[in-house]
Amino acid sequence: MFKALFGVKTTITGMLMLALFLLLPQFLPRFYVYLFAMIFAIVLLATSLNMVLGYGGMYQFHHAVFYGVGAYAFALFVIKSGLPLWLGYVIAPICSAALGLMMGLITVRLNQLYFGMLQISLGSLVWAITYRWYAFTGGDDGIHGIPLPDLLGSSTGAYYFNLIVVVTCLLLMYMIVNSPFGRIFQGIRDNPERCRAVGVNVQKQQLAGQTIAAFFAGVAGTLFVTVEGSVFPDLMFWTLSLEILIMCLLGGWFIFLGPALGAAIIISLRTFAGIYTEYWTLILGIVLMLLIFFLPEGVLGLFLKKAGSAGKREG
Repeated sequence: MFKALFGVKTTITGMLMLALFLLLPQFLPRFYVYLFAMIFAIVLLATSLNMVLGYGGMYQFHHAVFYGVGAYAFALFVIKSGLPLWLGYVIAPICSAALGLMMGLITVRLNQLYFGMLQISLGSLVWAITYRWYAFTGGDDGIHGIPLPDLLGSSTGAYYFNLIVVVTCLLLMYMIVNSPFGRIFQGIRDNPERCRAVGVNVQKQQLAGQTIAAFFAGVAGTLFVTVEGSVFPDLMFWTLSLEILIMCLLGGWFIFLGPALGAAIIISLRTFAGIYTEYWTLILGIVLMLLIFFLPEGVLGLFLKKAGSAGKREG
């Protein structure tokens, strides 16, 4: 099945990378195991945004709100429900998808920039409620010390769990974007008027795309809690949405794994830059400027372009 879906070379490369990731915790210090587990969660988050941004052409400027809602829903479920933990991993992404559906019913009627701006407003409203609702969400303090089983409570356990979930979700998203629905979605991105002319319900397709992307963002939120054992309102603040957008642009937003590479670069840069400076936002701004001027197709896009040019010269 995988050979038919991805091709022989891609399948072999993917299996080798998966084997490498499975072995890494045996050789890396605990800090790097934690860092990789966090990168896995953000990789899923950035890729979920790219489903609607790169493949759907929807200016989703506040994607972090679905990430934060998934994280909070999971944390609150674990603390307050007393039900089996695995149910939280199912219910939390459904809560994010429900929010995506509700926001989509309001925003998909608008075009591009207005869609993005209204989404920022609605997402900021959710953030404000979370930030001020001390009795339920903990307010600006967040929720800390979320109890997790020993298997997931260790950095190695969280690493393997996140790796398995992220690989599974990436496979599902790849199949979605290459399904008939995904092809129609890309057609809407390229020419929505022509899609309407042939009978496609553009708003319905966009609403479905946003709901699916919100679901996977919610999954990423549960993975964050698995690693950190806490949640806080900054998870759904608009500045995180900006970071996720930059991840997509940096890696290559018209390539499926481009956002994954962008997420790995940004998270690694933020982690190690934080050791030496407090001015991470300044560094992020410089990265964005360099990206706009020198890498409009992203790192992975440039690499594939160069590789294609080299192959043509050899041919």
